[in-house]
Amino acid sequence: MIRAVDGVSLTIDRGEFVALLGQSGSGKSTLLNLLAGLDRPTSGSVVVQGRDLAKMSSEELAGYRRNDVGMVFQAFHLIPSMTITDNVELPMRFAEVDRAERAQRVRQALERVGLGHRLEHRPAELSGGEQQRVSIARALVNRPSLLLADEPTGNLDSHTGEDILNLVRDLSLSLGMTVVMVTHERALAERYAQRLVFLADGKVTSVTRANPRQELAENFESTTRTNPEAGVAGTEEARA
Repeated sequence: MIRAVDGVSLTIDRGEFVALLGQSGSGKSTLLNLLAGLDRPTSGSVVVQGRDLAKMSSEELAGYRRNDVGMVFQAFHLIPSMTITDNVELPMRFAEVDRAERAQRVRQALERVGLGHRLEHRPAELSGGEQQRVSIARALVNRPSLLLADEPTGNLDSHTGEDILNLVRDLSLSLGMTVVMVTHERALAERYAQRLVFLADGKVTSVTRANPRQELAENFESTTRTNPEAGVAGTEEARA
C-alpha cells in the first residue's frame, strides 16, 4: 500500500498563512484534500475547529465544504457560458442563500478582488490574472474560515502571480482567514507565508517560520479583522 500521507502531525493556528512545499508525489495535494474533506484518512484524525473530519458523514462533509472552506486551484474552473457574476453566485445557490442577499454579496466579493467593474463580462473576456481573481471571489463568497489554494499561481506569469498572492495575503489579514497553500515556488512561499511545511514521501521533513504575523501586520494598512474567530486550528495525523 502506498501511503500518500504518512504519520503527519501538524497544527495550524487560526488566521495563519501556511505554505506546503515538496516535489510532485510528496503528499502536498493529498494533505490539502484531507483538510478540504475531499479525502478521508485511513487512520488518525483531521480536526478543524474542534470537529474531526474523519468522523463526519458525507452529508456533514458536504456542508463543511460548502460553508467553511473556500478552494482556489491552478486551473480557474470558471463556467465559460456564464458571466463572472453568475460564476461567483453559484456557490451561494448550493448553500441556499436567499436570492435577495446574493447580488450584494457577489458585488462585495468582486469589488474586494478589484473586479467590481467587470460584473457582466464572461471568463474569455478576462486575462488569466483576472480569471484567478474571479475564482478567489467565488471561493470567498460564502465567507469561509479556511482558504485552500492548490498552486494558485501555476498558470500565471511571475508579476501576475505576485499580485494574486498579495491579494490572498491581504484578504487573510483583513478577514482573519486561515490560508493553506500548495506551491512549488519556495521564493514566493517565503515571501508571503508565515510558515513553510516541507513534505517528502508523505512525511513532514521540516517546518520553518518564514514571515511572522506581526511583520505582515505592520505592512498592511488595515489589520482590523472583521471576523476574529475565523480560521482553523487542528491536528493532522493521517494516512491515505
